[in-house]
Amino acid sequence: MAEAAAPYGRKTQRAPAAKEVHVVWITAGLGCDGDSVSITAATQPSIEDVVMGAIPGLPKVHLHNPVLAYEVGDDFMKYWYQAEEGRLDPFVLVVEGSVPNEKIKSEGYWAALGTDKRTGQPITTCEWIDRLAPKALAVVAIGTCATYGGIHAMEGNPTGCMGLADYLGWDWKSKAPCAGRPMSLSFRRLSGRAARHRQAMASKSSACVAA
Repeated sequence: MAEAAAPYGRKTQRAPAAKEVHVVWITAGLGCDGDSVSITAATQPSIEDVVMGAIPGLPKVHLHNPVLAYEVGDDFMKYWYQAEEGRLDPFVLVVEGSVPNEKIKSEGYWAALGTDKRTGQPITTCEWIDRLAPKALAVVAIGTCATYGGIHAMEGNPTGCMGLADYLGWDWKSKAPCAGRPMSLSFRRLSGRAARHRQAMASKSSACVAA
């Protein structure tokens, strides 16, 4: 009796280099959380398929986003502390919203997320970027605000905010390593209208700092 042929997909699909990856997504920049909301409308693939590991060849994604997470308080923040301590590996840092300049204020802070256990003080968005960016597999600036500063970077804004590449430096490289290359991220790439965009993205897969 002839041996049954293996399904075509089983012969062509490759296992991902990493079975699982964490996405630490900070929305504490200056923005409207619009990019976080937008990914809920993605269809090809859907965010549900991505986080469930249902896409052949892609790792299962653990998404830590304050807008979409069901965890709150310490249960949510523990992933950030683990990433800082090197216990969440590999992880990708996603920054949403423009980055304020904490050096030009006279008191307080412009933007923050969580509390420093050692000092009891809020951890600013800039501090999180400084702590996590060097340890991340890749750093992604998502949306116009995080990439270029957005409307908040207009003249007269007291925060002195900027895009992530301006904050990190345009010659900064991630662990991958990937140099900064700004692109406009439209969630149409993840929707049914996006076949041509995804093809174009394939040739730009090395862009890790700004998307």
